[in-house]
Amino acid sequence: MKEVKLNDTIKVHYTGKLNNGNIFDSSENREPLQFIAGQDGIIQGFNDAVLGMKLNETKTVTIPSEQAYGARKEEFVQEVSRAQLPPDMQPKIGDELMAQAENGQSQKVKVIDVTEESVKIDYNHPLAGEDLTFEIKVVEIQ
Repeated sequence: MKEVKLNDTIKVHYTGKLNNGNIFDSSENREPLQFIAGQDGIIQGFNDAVLGMKLNETKTVTIPSEQAYGARKEEFVQEVSRAQLPPDMQPKIGDELMAQAENGQSQKVKVIDVTEESVKIDYNHPLAGEDLTFEIKVVEIQ
């Protein structure tokens, strides 16, 4: 039976859960996720998990944060003067904003503190520092 090898184009259905059991993402009721096994764009642990899986095989794997979105880093939290923000902006704790990263790409950031003088913004990926558990089913191997 055919199994997933490096550089195969595959489709998988998946459900991702945090350690507390909360689902953070799923392909349920959507098209399966298509990607090239071993290529960038998919977290390392997920890529590693699908290699060797057979068509229609289901697997549950826990991926440590180092092989997912990495550790949460305090240096990715920055305080920004309110004077640097648009004058009509009224940020609140929990707001998600789009910011431009140093490499020029847009990045989602989260407001974690607001004072009269400044806003504290977290540039960490929302799943940084989290171990992730995925149930994965290979539905197509090309």
